[in-house]
Amino acid sequence: MQRRALLAATAFALPASFARAEPGWPQRPVRLIVPSSPGSSLDIIARLLGDKLKDRWGQNVVVENKPGAGGLLGMDTAAKAPPDGHTLALGFNGPIAFAPFMYARLPYDPARDLAPVVMTTSQPNVLAVHAGLPVKSVREFVAWAKERGGRMNYASLGKGSSSHLTMELLMAEAGFQGTHVPFNGSPPSAMSVAQGETDATMMVAPALLPHVRAGRVRLLAVTSRQRVESLRELPTLAESGYPAIEALAWNGLFTAAGTPESVVQRINADVNAVLHDAGVRAALEQQGLTPVGGSAAEFRALVAADMQRWGATIRRIGLKLEP
Repeated sequence: MQRRALLAATAFALPASFARAEPGWPQRPVRLIVPSSPGSSLDIIARLLGDKLKDRWGQNVVVENKPGAGGLLGMDTAAKAPPDGHTLALGFNGPIAFAPFMYARLPYDPARDLAPVVMTTSQPNVLAVHAGLPVKSVREFVAWAKERGGRMNYASLGKGSSSHLTMELLMAEAGFQGTHVPFNGSPPSAMSVAQGETDATMMVAPALLPHVRAGRVRLLAVTSRQRVESLRELPTLAESGYPAIEALAWNGLFTAAGTPESVVQRINADVNAVLHDAGVRAALEQQGLTPVGGSAAEFRALVAADMQRWGATIRRIGLKLEP
């Protein structure tokens, strides 16, 4: 399902309502909640989209960063907003597909309280380490971590994020232990590895790349099934001996459940048009982000499939969290 969604990056299966205007919406500025910190990959996506959508909608798109609790705070705000499409959130795997299986209690029910609108991008996580570590491959990293006897520590984008869960999966598959150090978003997580406060991380590339260029972070592998064009030199975890690990960090727009379908389709069509813009695509791809798009129904199906797949994985590794 994830690979099929990525194919939409070139096809952009635009919904039939693409050319149909939705009268009366939006009636005021649109609030776009980003459940991560400024400078994160989600923030980059939101601001690129918002800048283009304001022209199509004739209203400002107000990007509001609301990090915390692995994305739960931001998504809860969107779930409890009036169901009129004037509040959107740029959600991702963690608080949508993973959270129901990791937390005993959630402030919202992703399946009941949120409506998927459109997938925006999909990209692999990257296994990255502090450049001072004596490792240059996944095999060397695993051997080094085992020698540390649990004294390895790793940064993530927050509890229950794709960053957190994918590293936990690698630890379970490779047979080593480490201490989880959660941060609110990718910039502080990447900075902690660059400064040597943490040893490693598993996250999407944008916030890591400046530190890679500065020689403070080393990238080891990607978590996709195939190599990524923008990071061609990096092997996959499957190539590195861990074929069971395939993880794509997707994100997309959600709004409160009960929002009129005509509004959902209007937003979907306009976001598809923006993602098809050559300048937007180039800006996203330069950051290692693959634009996707597609229909709301396709996005709903991907979310459902991700919940089924990762729910089984989370139960297998026994990961339980407190909000």
